Amino acid sequence: MRGITKTFPGVKALDGVNLAVRPAEIHALIGENGAGKSTLMKVLSGVYPHGSYDGEIRFQGEERRFRGIGDSEKLGIIIIHQELALVPLLSITENIFLGNEPQRFGIIDWARAETRTRELLRLVGLDEPPSTLVTDLGVGKQQLVEIAKALSKEVKLLILDEPTASLNERDSEALLTLLKDLKRRGIASILISHKLNEIAEVADRITILRDGATVETLDCAGVDIAQDRIIKGMVGRELGDRYPPRAREPGDTLLEVRGWNADHHLHAGRRVVRDVDLTVRRGEVVGIAGLMGAGRTEFAMSLFGRAYGRNVSGEVRLDGRPIDVSTIARAMAAGLAYATEDRKQYGLVLDDDIRHNVTLAHLPGVARGGVIDEIAETRVADDLRRRLRIRCSSIYQETVNLSGGNQQKVVLGKWLFADPRVLILDEPTRGIDVGAKYEIYTIINRLVAEGRGVILISSEMPELLGMADRIYVMNEGAMVAELPATEASQEKIMHAIMAAQSRRKERLQ
Repeated sequence: MRGITKTFPGVKALDGVNLAVRPAEIHALIGENGAGKSTLMKVLSGVYPHGSYDGEIRFQGEERRFRGIGDSEKLGIIIIHQELALVPLLSITENIFLGNEPQRFGIIDWARAETRTRELLRLVGLDEPPSTLVTDLGVGKQQLVEIAKALSKEVKLLILDEPTASLNERDSEALLTLLKDLKRRGIASILISHKLNEIAEVADRITILRDGATVETLDCAGVDIAQDRIIKGMVGRELGDRYPPRAREPGDTLLEVRGWNADHHLHAGRRVVRDVDLTVRRGEVVGIAGLMGAGRTEFAMSLFGRAYGRNVSGEVRLDGRPIDVSTIARAMAAGLAYATEDRKQYGLVLDDDIRHNVTLAHLPGVARGGVIDEIAETRVADDLRRRLRIRCSSIYQETVNLSGGNQQKVVLGKWLFADPRVLILDEPTRGIDVGAKYEIYTIINRLVAEGRGVILISSEMPELLGMADRIYVMNEGAMVAELPATEASQEKIMHAIMAAQSRRKERLQ
């Protein structure tokens, strides 16, 4: 890719970007949110067709002018987006060959499709019947189905946009191992990721983008490139401390949860949250650690107005007094807020602008006599844009066109305007870069400095260890350990999880 320039109304997303990928290499593409990584890959894959950008794409020695994604796929350039493009209620076979079905005499040859599916699943290391519905697979296995789908199209260059953002450590490791295996088979990959440790593990070369331009390409062959070196290239400055300092002086107990239980939202009697006790003090960040499926999100959502689950029970106290959290409106009125892990589906109205999104959770705050005051709404949105340093052309920009980090800031801004006493943050830095993470950590510190309480759910243990004052460890719906930050470590957290699993296995036997 040579001199790629792409402009949106009011924003130059790419400014003369150059990128060269060699055959059978894993090439990492990194940069802060808004640096232009996903935009560049959409240009390469034909999502943004030729004519909508300036510059040249050459593939296998020839200039290519893709009119759409079908043109790039014919040449073996396959992109897997961060939001997987699978149909949940179709089978693995139907998803792999959707739009590309093998035919015989004009009729779909399902026998051949299933045979080929078994071969592809074996290649990606997935041991599932081809007839399995995608909705019955975990996110890690769905990623493997996407890669199997790419292999069915004779992929030569595989583009993966944040493939491990939603995966636990075990599934992430399996995916990285698969990428190395594809490399041995001669397939090149472009890997977009904010997880620098993963990039260091698999990348042959790293291209860094900043503000829509190419900063440099680093060759990793036989060289151990320090993460601080990569971060400096991404943000243009040293990040001496990944976690901003704060005075850790929690006050009196603010929130108490006692005997909290919740059943699966579809299967009554299948308990997913078991007798949870939890406390949060004023000015305290309380972390919740656990493996994927431990019940952390289910606990948070059931606590926030029973947004998840059936047969929810237990007691919640704020400032020592019982509060009603039986509906989302009552939970919000009592002083709770919940920033979801899935900002695009549940946290934002993507086709609406920043102004409307940040005021959505507290419309009475910008209304007079039950009617929205647009001047007040504009003033509030502009103030939050400045305070949270949301990078945008204006508060009238649609949130769908913001980078992941800036979308997350809009979610936080929405709940800051609602003025909660306790803010539950579910994976608040998933899929965003180190610079944006630092800014969000600063916002968290500001909240607790004001005497609020924060519950931080994160799959990144370094994040919990760096930000939390206390850490609860959750396993199979129950809290199995509580550790002060001064005594916590990744090893102790994992030991608590493993010990709980062993005890449960013994009980079942």
